Amino acid sequence: MLRAVIFDWDGVVVDSSAQHEHSWEILAERRNLQLPADHFKRGFGKKNNVIIPDLGWANAPDEVEILAQEKEEIYRDLIRKHGIEPLPGVRDLLVALSAAGIPAAIGSSTERANLDLPLDSMGLRDFFRVIVSGEEVENGKPDPAIFLLAAQRLGVPPANCLVIEDALVGIEAAHRAGIPVLAVTTTHPAAELTHADAVTESLATITPESLRKISNAKS
Repeated sequence: MLRAVIFDWDGVVVDSSAQHEHSWEILAERRNLQLPADHFKRGFGKKNNVIIPDLGWANAPDEVEILAQEKEEIYRDLIRKHGIEPLPGVRDLLVALSAAGIPAAIGSSTERANLDLPLDSMGLRDFFRVIVSGEEVENGKPDPAIFLLAAQRLGVPPANCLVIEDALVGIEAAHRAGIPVLAVTTTHPAAELTHADAVTESLATITPESLRKISNAKS
Protein backbone atom coordinates (compact mmCIF):
# COMPACT_ATOMS: atom_id res chain seq x y z
CA MET A 1 0.00 0.00 0.00
CA LEU A 2 1.33 3.41 -0.95
CA ARG A 3 1.96 5.50 2.16
CA ALA A 4 4.46 8.16 1.01
CA VAL A 5 6.01 9.67 -2.12
CA ILE A 6 9.65 10.74 -2.37
CA PHE A 7 10.43 13.31 -5.05
CA ASP A 8 13.83 13.81 -6.57
CA TRP A 9 14.37 17.55 -7.07
CA ASP A 10 16.19 18.56 -10.26
CA GLY A 11 14.24 17.36 -13.27
CA VAL A 12 11.24 16.30 -11.19
CA VAL A 13 10.04 19.27 -9.12
CA VAL A 14 11.95 21.88 -11.13
CA ASP A 15 13.84 21.82 -14.41
CA SER A 16 17.05 23.49 -13.31
CA SER A 17 19.26 21.76 -15.85
CA ALA A 18 19.95 24.95 -17.82
CA GLN A 19 20.99 26.86 -14.68
CA HIS A 20 23.19 24.01 -13.44
CA GLU A 21 24.86 23.53 -16.81
CA HIS A 22 25.44 27.26 -17.15
CA SER A 23 26.92 27.44 -13.65
CA TRP A 24 29.49 24.77 -14.56
CA GLU A 25 30.34 26.74 -17.71
CA ILE A 26 30.77 29.99 -15.76
CA LEU A 27 33.01 28.28 -13.22
CA ALA A 28 35.13 26.65 -15.93
CA GLU A 29 35.63 29.99 -17.68
CA ARG A 30 36.33 31.82 -14.42
CA ARG A 31 38.92 29.24 -13.33
CA ASN A 32 40.29 28.51 -16.83
CA LEU A 33 39.35 24.84 -16.53
CA GLN A 34 38.56 22.40 -19.32
CA LEU A 35 34.93 21.27 -19.58
CA PRO A 36 34.06 18.31 -21.86
CA ALA A 37 31.08 18.71 -24.15
CA ASP A 38 29.26 15.82 -22.47
CA HIS A 39 30.06 16.91 -18.90
CA PHE A 40 26.50 17.64 -17.83
CA LYS A 41 24.96 14.39 -19.01
CA ARG A 42 27.87 12.41 -17.58
CA GLY A 43 27.52 13.96 -14.14
CA PHE A 44 23.74 14.29 -13.98
CA GLY A 45 22.28 13.22 -10.65
CA LYS A 46 25.69 12.80 -9.00
CA LYS A 47 27.24 14.75 -6.15
CA ASN A 48 29.88 17.39 -6.83
CA ASN A 49 32.53 15.40 -4.94
CA VAL A 50 32.16 12.78 -7.67
CA ILE A 51 31.74 15.14 -10.63
CA ILE A 52 34.74 17.40 -9.97
CA PRO A 53 37.38 14.62 -9.75
CA ASP A 54 35.78 12.99 -12.81
CA LEU A 55 36.31 16.25 -14.71
CA GLY A 56 39.97 16.18 -13.68
CA TRP A 57 39.66 19.54 -11.91
CA ALA A 58 40.76 18.46 -8.43
CA ASN A 59 41.11 15.40 -6.22
CA ALA A 60 42.07 16.75 -2.79
CA PRO A 61 38.89 17.02 -0.69
CA ASP A 62 39.51 20.65 0.32
CA GLU A 63 40.09 21.71 -3.29
CA VAL A 64 37.01 19.80 -4.45
CA GLU A 65 34.92 21.50 -1.76
CA ILE A 66 36.09 24.98 -2.76
CA LEU A 67 35.14 24.39 -6.38
CA ALA A 68 31.84 22.74 -5.43
CA GLN A 69 30.77 25.65 -3.23
CA GLU A 70 31.74 28.20 -5.86
CA LYS A 71 29.72 26.33 -8.47
CA GLU A 72 26.65 26.21 -6.22
CA GLU A 73 26.90 29.92 -5.35
CA ILE A 74 26.91 30.67 -9.08
CA TYR A 75 23.84 28.44 -9.50
CA ARG A 76 21.94 30.19 -6.69
CA ASP A 77 22.84 33.60 -8.11
CA LEU A 78 21.27 32.51 -11.42
CA ILE A 79 18.10 31.43 -9.59
CA ARG A 80 17.93 34.73 -7.69
CA LYS A 81 18.41 36.70 -10.90
CA HIS A 82 16.09 34.77 -13.22
CA GLY A 83 13.75 32.85 -10.88
CA ILE A 84 12.48 29.31 -11.32
CA GLU A 85 9.08 27.61 -11.56
CA PRO A 86 7.86 24.10 -10.72
CA LEU A 87 7.45 21.72 -13.62
CA PRO A 88 3.93 21.18 -15.03
CA GLY A 89 1.69 19.17 -12.73
CA VAL A 90 3.95 19.33 -9.67
CA ARG A 91 1.89 21.74 -7.60
CA ASP A 92 -1.41 20.01 -8.45
CA LEU A 93 0.04 16.60 -7.58
CA LEU A 94 1.36 17.88 -4.26
CA VAL A 95 -2.04 19.36 -3.43
CA ALA A 96 -3.75 16.08 -4.35
CA LEU A 97 -1.32 14.00 -2.28
CA SER A 98 -1.89 16.26 0.70
CA ALA A 99 -5.66 15.94 0.33
CA ALA A 100 -5.29 12.15 0.13
CA GLY A 101 -3.24 12.05 3.31
CA ILE A 102 -0.10 10.80 1.53
CA PRO A 103 2.98 12.66 2.82
CA ALA A 104 5.67 13.84 0.41
CA ALA A 105 9.43 14.08 0.82
CA ILE A 106 12.39 15.34 -1.17
CA GLY A 107 15.37 13.03 -1.69
CA SER A 108 18.01 14.90 -3.66
CA SER A 109 21.77 14.76 -4.18
CA THR A 110 21.89 18.55 -4.30
CA GLU A 111 22.85 20.59 -1.25
CA ARG A 112 20.26 21.99 1.12
CA ALA A 113 20.72 25.64 0.16
CA ASN A 114 19.81 24.74 -3.44
CA LEU A 115 16.51 23.35 -2.14
CA ASP A 116 15.65 26.04 0.38
CA LEU A 117 15.93 29.00 -2.01
CA PRO A 118 13.48 27.75 -4.70
CA LEU A 119 11.18 26.00 -2.19
CA ASP A 120 10.51 29.32 -0.53
CA SER A 121 10.35 31.33 -3.76
CA MET A 122 7.82 28.88 -5.26
CA GLY A 123 5.80 28.49 -2.05
CA LEU A 124 6.17 24.70 -1.99
CA ARG A 125 7.92 24.10 1.35
CA ASP A 126 4.79 23.19 3.33
CA PHE A 127 3.99 20.32 0.97
CA PHE A 128 7.10 18.37 1.99
CA ARG A 129 7.14 16.70 5.40
CA VAL A 130 10.76 15.58 4.98
CA ILE A 131 13.72 17.00 3.03
CA VAL A 132 16.92 15.00 2.57
CA SER A 133 19.81 16.68 0.78
CA GLY A 134 23.14 15.45 -0.49
CA GLU A 135 25.30 16.59 2.41
CA GLU A 136 23.32 14.40 4.82
CA VAL A 137 24.68 11.15 3.37
CA GLU A 138 28.21 10.00 2.70
CA ASN A 139 27.46 8.53 -0.72
CA GLY A 140 25.16 10.01 -3.33
CA LYS A 141 23.00 8.17 -5.85
CA PRO A 142 23.14 5.41 -7.08
CA ASP A 143 23.76 4.56 -3.43
CA PRO A 144 20.31 4.13 -1.83
CA ALA A 145 21.16 6.10 1.34
CA ILE A 146 19.22 9.27 0.40
CA PHE A 147 15.97 7.40 -0.20
CA LEU A 148 16.39 5.11 2.80
CA LEU A 149 16.93 8.14 5.05
CA ALA A 150 13.86 9.86 3.61
CA ALA A 151 11.73 6.77 4.25
CA GLN A 152 13.10 6.49 7.78
CA ARG A 153 12.26 10.11 8.57
CA LEU A 154 8.79 9.67 7.10
CA GLY A 155 8.34 6.64 9.35
CA VAL A 156 7.29 4.55 6.36
CA PRO A 157 8.86 1.24 5.22
CA PRO A 158 10.67 1.66 1.87
CA ALA A 159 8.35 -0.84 0.19
CA ASN A 160 5.39 1.43 1.03
CA CYS A 161 7.04 4.48 -0.57
CA LEU A 162 7.25 5.46 -4.24
CA VAL A 163 10.06 7.50 -5.76
CA ILE A 164 9.65 9.94 -8.65
CA GLU A 165 12.93 10.32 -10.55
CA ASP A 166 14.39 11.45 -13.86
CA ALA A 167 18.03 10.41 -13.48
CA LEU A 168 19.36 6.95 -14.26
CA VAL A 169 21.41 6.89 -11.06
CA GLY A 170 18.31 7.89 -9.10
CA ILE A 171 16.26 5.03 -10.50
CA GLU A 172 19.04 2.63 -9.55
CA ALA A 173 19.23 4.13 -6.05
CA ALA A 174 15.50 3.73 -5.50
CA HIS A 175 15.51 0.11 -6.63
CA ARG A 176 18.51 -0.63 -4.40
CA ALA A 177 16.44 0.82 -1.54
CA GLY A 178 13.55 -1.51 -2.42
CA ILE A 179 11.32 1.34 -3.59
CA PRO A 180 9.29 1.38 -6.84
CA VAL A 181 10.00 4.23 -9.24
CA LEU A 182 8.01 6.44 -11.57
CA ALA A 183 10.41 7.98 -14.10
CA VAL A 184 9.78 11.34 -15.77
CA THR A 185 11.23 11.97 -19.24
CA THR A 186 12.61 15.39 -18.34
CA THR A 187 16.23 14.52 -19.07
CA HIS A 188 16.13 11.07 -20.69
CA PRO A 189 13.81 9.64 -23.36
CA ALA A 190 11.42 6.89 -22.35
CA ALA A 191 13.52 4.30 -24.18
CA GLU A 192 16.35 4.89 -21.67
CA LEU A 193 14.05 4.58 -18.64
CA THR A 194 12.67 1.10 -19.16
CA HIS A 195 14.16 -0.15 -15.90
CA ALA A 196 11.77 2.13 -13.98
CA ASP A 197 8.44 0.65 -12.86
CA ALA A 198 6.51 3.21 -14.89
CA VAL A 199 7.35 6.17 -17.13
CA THR A 200 5.52 9.43 -17.78
CA GLU A 201 6.24 12.46 -19.93
CA SER A 202 4.79 14.84 -17.34
CA LEU A 203 3.48 14.85 -13.79
CA ALA A 204 0.49 16.77 -15.15
CA THR A 205 -1.04 13.38 -15.99
CA ILE A 206 -0.28 11.81 -12.59
CA THR A 207 -2.71 11.46 -9.67
CA PRO A 208 -2.49 9.78 -6.27
CA GLU A 209 -4.56 6.92 -7.70
CA SER A 210 -2.13 6.34 -10.57
CA LEU A 211 0.74 6.30 -8.08
CA ARG A 212 -1.13 3.74 -6.00
CA LYS A 213 -1.48 1.52 -9.06
CA ILE A 214 2.26 1.65 -9.71
CA SER A 215 2.98 0.82 -6.08
CA ASN A 216 0.45 -2.04 -6.01
CA ALA A 217 1.80 -3.51 -9.25
CA LYS A 218 5.30 -3.61 -7.77
CA SER A 219 4.14 -5.34 -4.60
